[in-house]
Amino acid sequence: MSDSHEESLMTLENMKKRKQNDDMLSDLPDCVLLHILSFLNTKHVVQTCVLSKRWKHLWKRIPILILHSSTFSTVKRFTKFVSKILTLRDTSTALHILDLKRGGDIEPQLLKKILNYVSSHNTQLQELGISVCGDKSLIKSCVSSCHALTSLKLSVYPRGSSGTPNYTPTLFPISFDLPLLTNLDLENFAFWGGESGYVEPFSVFTKLNSLVISNCKVIDSPVINISSETLVNLAVTCPLEKINVDIQNNSSNFAEIKLSTPNLCTFTFKGELFQKICGDGLSSVKQVNIDDSRQFYASVMHGLVLFSWLRDFTDVESLTVTSTSLQILSLVPDLLEAKLHSLCNLKSLEVELIPLYDGSLSRSIKDAMLKKAAAKVHKEVAKLSKAFIARLKPPAIPDGIVDFLRQNSPSAEINISTDFPHVLNLKQVAESIKGAKIVKYRPRYAAPGSSSTAPASAAAPASAAVPASVAAPASVAVPAFAAPPNLHLYCSEKDGKSSNEDKVEKH
Repeated sequence: MSDSHEESLMTLENMKKRKQNDDMLSDLPDCVLLHILSFLNTKHVVQTCVLSKRWKHLWKRIPILILHSSTFSTVKRFTKFVSKILTLRDTSTALHILDLKRGGDIEPQLLKKILNYVSSHNTQLQELGISVCGDKSLIKSCVSSCHALTSLKLSVYPRGSSGTPNYTPTLFPISFDLPLLTNLDLENFAFWGGESGYVEPFSVFTKLNSLVISNCKVIDSPVINISSETLVNLAVTCPLEKINVDIQNNSSNFAEIKLSTPNLCTFTFKGELFQKICGDGLSSVKQVNIDDSRQFYASVMHGLVLFSWLRDFTDVESLTVTSTSLQILSLVPDLLEAKLHSLCNLKSLEVELIPLYDGSLSRSIKDAMLKKAAAKVHKEVAKLSKAFIARLKPPAIPDGIVDFLRQNSPSAEINISTDFPHVLNLKQVAESIKGAKIVKYRPRYAAPGSSSTAPASAAAPASAAVPASVAAPASVAVPAFAAPPNLHLYCSEKDGKSSNEDKVEKH
């Protein structure tokens, strides 16, 4: 029996006991009860029918359907449940929100039944979320009929593509008639500009406020244009790969994002640092979040891409990065001698510490550090090599990198967080950066989601070449490398743990 099911049963039993004593909940009007139930998964909502006669049919009038297969032990049970819900639900009740998530292939008949139900309630449907492996043509036809949508989230993969890297993306329609749409979240879509080759898929959404694009591609064009007067939040997960575009020498196989978004306030990127970004929309951004925890390889090229972002986000007030981002940025030759003409209004720098375990990312960073030191005296290079052989690791936050980022905003707050306090020497990190605070960490063996507060004390794609427009700092012409960075032995520090505990942590 799943934990969620056990929790639901315990909740129902507690509610029954409370009813025997003083049933205050059932005294509430239906509209209040329906509002409370709207926050629950539909499976748990239906379970309330056993509480009393008052609750027996109440679930049928919920305007929200949250149908997630992950809450069911088998696909068969999920399919049976959804079919009954759509059959027994009060058809006179408006449907405002539907969120469908099916891990893996969804049965064609079930998908068709759900989409038909959505189409029959499309006049008042405000939010629609569909995450399935199924017939994309049926899904696009259904969405096209929902003109009242304000929020749309689509993650559509072909049937049989679960777990396989080679799948066909879903072609995003050149125009969707969704005049009220404010939030759009797309995964595994391909954008095409038609015969003109000009790709600008989102300009038709005149009220768009938030846009998320994940694992998407661009067809027949090296650039995707994002133009919106109303867009405030933009999030990109994974660089946008180009399809049917000749890859020339020294060019990237990823499309460039050109922003024309004068009111863009927040930019979030998750994935490997290949994505080129340009346009006047960069200057209005106040908050930047960079999560490269999916980075499996690092080179100077990745550092140059990140440097170009920081150079163009001129008015950022809040910057959130990982320690991996800072290590990759430090690979740029002569970075610390460069003048950064941005981040002048920086108020907060948030750094999430991530251990640099032995692997392809760690090896590539070490290799890049050795290449960066190649112009030094052979004795110094040999010293650095011996340090790596001795399993010494670079500092979690490279020396001088924080001062480089806040050179134009020396009073900016530096807040450091991590979920790995037992691996990283937090005290040493805090002491090495002036004014840094360890603001959040998860204690060893703590349950997921818990946190504490402390005081201030893969291989890259072969075709991914250095983008021509990504330039290094001006001082790169004649490399003059600084002394080898301080190296710290994180994972082997003596802290009183037994060898068995060490083995458990390593595992």
